[in-house]
Amino acid sequence: MAPLNALALVCSLKPSPAPSSSELMARQVLDALVERGVTGDMIRVVDHEVRPGVKTDMGGDDAWPGMRQRVLDADILVVSTPTWVGHMSSVAQRVLERLDAELGETDDQGRPLMFGKVAVVAVVGNEDGAHKIVADLFQALGDTGFTIPAQGSTYWNNEAMNPKDYNDLARTPEAVASTTATLARNAAHLALALREHPYPAS
Repeated sequence: MAPLNALALVCSLKPSPAPSSSELMARQVLDALVERGVTGDMIRVVDHEVRPGVKTDMGGDDAWPGMRQRVLDADILVVSTPTWVGHMSSVAQRVLERLDAELGETDDQGRPLMFGKVAVVAVVGNEDGAHKIVADLFQALGDTGFTIPAQGSTYWNNEAMNPKDYNDLARTPEAVASTTATLARNAAHLALALREHPYPAS
C-alpha cells in the first residue's frame, strides 16, 4: 500500500521568500505527520495566480487546476492561514471559493471527489479569532466533502495588543506542539481508515 500523503495550502498574504508564520506552522504540521508515516508537501498559494471564481478552471493563467490536482492526489489537506481582523486571510477564502466547485464533481459511483480525504486546519495570529476561523474552515471543508478528525486544528494567538508573530518565538510553546502532534496522529489514523473503508455510494 502506498504511504499516505499530505498537501499544505499556506494562505499567507506574504509572497515568498518573505518569512511566514502560517508557513512555519504548516511545516510543523507536516513534520508531525511525517512521524506518522505521512509524506508531505506545501504550496504558498499567494505565489500563484489563483483566479476568483467557483469553477475548477477559470481559464487563462489560472493556477488553480494544478493545485486542485495536487489536492486530489493527497490523502490529507492542511489549510494554514493567518488571522486578519478576526477572520481567515482573503487567500484562504479564495481557496474555499475554488473548492466549492467540487460540490459538482463526483467519482464513478456518484460520490463527491473529496469524500475519503481528511482536512485539518492551522491558524496563527497576533490577535484573537482562531476559534471562529477554525469553525468557518471546518464548515466549508466538511460541506465540500472532506472529513475532519477529532481535534483536527492547531493554532497560536498572541496576547492582546502585542504584535509579536509566531515565527518570532524562540521556541514552539508546549501546548501548541502537543496539539499539533494530536492533530497529526488523528489525521493519519482517519486517513488510513477512510482508505481502507471508503464511504458507501448508497
